Amino acid sequence: MHDIRLIREAPEAFDAELARRGHLPMSEEILRLDEARRARIHAAETAQAEQNRASKEVGAARAAGRMDEFERLRALVAEKKSEVARLQEEARALDEQLRGLLLTLPNTPLPGVPDGPDESHNVELRRWGTPRRFGFTPREHFEVPAARAGMDFAMAAKLSGSRFAVLRGAVARVHRALAQFMLDLHTTEHGLTEAMTPVLVREEAMIGTGQLPKFGDDSYQTTNGWWLIPTSEVTLTNFAAGEILDEADLPMRLTAHTLCFRSEAGSAGKDTAGMLRQHQFEKVEMVSITTPADSLAEHARMTRCAETVLERLGLPYRTIVLCTGDMGFGARKTHDIEVWLPGQDTYREISSVSVCGDFQARRMNARFRPAGGGRPEFVHTLNGSGLAVGRTLIAVIENGQEADGSVTLPEALRPWLGGKGRITAEGELV
Repeated sequence: MHDIRLIREAPEAFDAELARRGHLPMSEEILRLDEARRARIHAAETAQAEQNRASKEVGAARAAGRMDEFERLRALVAEKKSEVARLQEEARALDEQLRGLLLTLPNTPLPGVPDGPDESHNVELRRWGTPRRFGFTPREHFEVPAARAGMDFAMAAKLSGSRFAVLRGAVARVHRALAQFMLDLHTTEHGLTEAMTPVLVREEAMIGTGQLPKFGDDSYQTTNGWWLIPTSEVTLTNFAAGEILDEADLPMRLTAHTLCFRSEAGSAGKDTAGMLRQHQFEKVEMVSITTPADSLAEHARMTRCAETVLERLGLPYRTIVLCTGDMGFGARKTHDIEVWLPGQDTYREISSVSVCGDFQARRMNARFRPAGGGRPEFVHTLNGSGLAVGRTLIAVIENGQEADGSVTLPEALRPWLGGKGRITAEGELV
């Protein structure tokens, strides 16, 4: 959420930043609501002062026998009491309107983020690894015999409908091993603390990280009001909600492996084959909560954490910086990491690492107490996939496929597979 004080001080600059994200100017409407709210607050305070003065004079008038004055003052007290209540209620209503409006506005991009309306304006930062040259035409993951034996989309459709997958045997075990490999790498080498969090959260948790109110159609809500998380960014970031942390305890670096749920609203017809785009999937998430001074360095560090996962697995990738029109709602800057998928002959997103500044912190009132003293300040929050487990499985299968239909697995993954390193064309782990 945006700082109303900054909008008051520089409305033109605020509108210019929104324009970079393709948004219409909003400062005029925001300031109109803000001015009306502040006017009601001032009027309520004035009426309250008049009520207090009249209340003090009521007793004196009665004691002096000035009954006409007594009755006038008593009527004035009742009138001012009613006026105060009305003005306070109007101020609360205007405050709710203002907050509701601010909650729907995206974060503003950092200087240096490339401008552009869509992904065609994203800028590549670097590449790692050389895509393998195959002696045959590489297949997509769901066509590789070794994987086909362990991916049952018909059973998933029978159980749940489209955009679900049932994994069995060796494929299920490799999927599980990938998540364990990522968690162990992040906790033992990258300094993240592992957490196991709920996948059902209250509405305020979704509001705090920006999924609500604007993107309710992208998530699932239960009949009793809980929301299924689209990512554990929601739970991990909300660890700081309503808290005043000590600066000495920052950065707070967290990771979790959870089920994630997305309705994929607006993606009809996209990636319908295989398991690239699912309603239910698993992800190892990274979240950092930092001071403002450290957030950009932390963004670079988190990007390297995600890149390292791919490098250990020997999967070629490229890292790009998203343009203003392609960034997520809460981000000020985002690095996307795209893994090479030979079956599609292209790079596909496998991680987005974003720095959000104090945008989420203001929504959830997450602050820290500076070590040198002074008033509490809002923390900065960051999040990133480290990585999407299903998409990593896809990349492992497609990059490791062989002409005979088997899949050679990454050497780094073998300690989590009992030393085994291949899935046969029949679907056996050997």
